[in-house]
Amino acid sequence: MSPPLKHRTLSSAIVDRLRQEILDGSYPAGSQLRQDALAQAFEVSRIPVREALFQLEAEGFVRIVPHKGAIVSGLSLDEINDVFELRKLLEPRLLVSSVPVLTAEDFAAVAGMEAAFEQAMTAGDISRWGVLNADFHMALYARATQPRTLSIVAGLLQTSDRYTRLQLQRSSSIERAQTEHNELIRLCRAGTLKEASRLLVDHIELVRRDLVEFLGAGIKA
Repeated sequence: MSPPLKHRTLSSAIVDRLRQEILDGSYPAGSQLRQDALAQAFEVSRIPVREALFQLEAEGFVRIVPHKGAIVSGLSLDEINDVFELRKLLEPRLLVSSVPVLTAEDFAAVAGMEAAFEQAMTAGDISRWGVLNADFHMALYARATQPRTLSIVAGLLQTSDRYTRLQLQRSSSIERAQTEHNELIRLCRAGTLKEASRLLVDHIELVRRDLVEFLGAGIKA
């Protein structure tokens, strides 16, 4: 069993590296990711590279095109609407399940995630914005008893990363995100789940609207 586990871990490491490089813009939309070149760069066989590209396709970061291989996906209005509508449906469900059993230590972790997020905003550390935003949301859902939904939402937040970075480049979006995050923490601490859920839905919807407005004129659906 050890060799498959090692192989799977290698493939996962390549996925993480390529995903980060796509998010950072090292591989812009339309770039071709050649298996042989990547295998040489990572000093591995083509098998884990191929598996990594299939995983990135499943996450929406690349498209596997016949006779061309893996092409970095462009930003898509259809994907924005799909991802954020799913988040509005699933995240309140996790919040309602998780918040009543969050401990003082859990809330301290949530506050720590938000503090790190705000520090990254202040420092202009764009590479961390999406990850820290996802960490904040997932910390609120940590005690939810729906493991499948948690897995789906984690994937949706990962897909949201490249969009969130663009949306947060507006100073008004940064300020609003920080205000809404802190208000969400306050409502969750108070146990007012209906208000917290409503704020969460509004928060996700406002990001979606910002992205449609910000990107709509410049990308193809």
